[in-house]
Amino acid sequence: MPIEERREQLLDAALAVIVDTGHDRVSIDAIAKRAGVARAVVYSAFEGLDTLLGALLDRQQTRAFDRLLATLPPGDGLDDPAAFVAAAVRGGLQMVEEDPDTWRLILLPPPSMPAAVRERVEQDRERFRRRVAEWISRIQAAVRGSEGAGPSDLDPHFLAHALVAGAEHFTRLALTDPGRFDAEHLAAQVRAVLAGRWAG
Repeated sequence: MPIEERREQLLDAALAVIVDTGHDRVSIDAIAKRAGVARAVVYSAFEGLDTLLGALLDRQQTRAFDRLLATLPPGDGLDDPAAFVAAAVRGGLQMVEEDPDTWRLILLPPPSMPAAVRERVEQDRERFRRRVAEWISRIQAAVRGSEGAGPSDLDPHFLAHALVAGAEHFTRLALTDPGRFDAEHLAAQVRAVLAGRWAG
């Protein structure tokens, strides 16, 4: 097996071990067993456990943030912000269905999650909130002065925190109670709520 393919296999195995047993139970032995290889194979691909876990964190962080951005519909959404957010809700729920293990660790972190990992997760959360706040600021600038344009005096950062927190809440429900909320129903509710503030 080519080395890059082997590394991906071992990173997948490490992620599975963490999801199943927690960070405090992950080891070279556990990863090798999950991957169905000898310990020596793991050491041929990574110098040790710290190196492997660092590579896993880098990979999952990049994948998660890139996938999160990919849930956003094309365009800037300024013509119909409510529809834009509703489409993002649909994309977000689909994202979770496609990669539940990653999002379970991010949104339902086990007590054993190391502080360094929690810090990286929170950094990405704040990075996404800033993007949302910048988008809200553009909407406010676009609709300011229009009849029924909505509250241009709301703090974009406050509203970004509220929107992201709400999205994370329903995403957790999608992980812990699948089927409780239909994606189309949620998207329609989000659109209805925001349309009163940001009419298309």
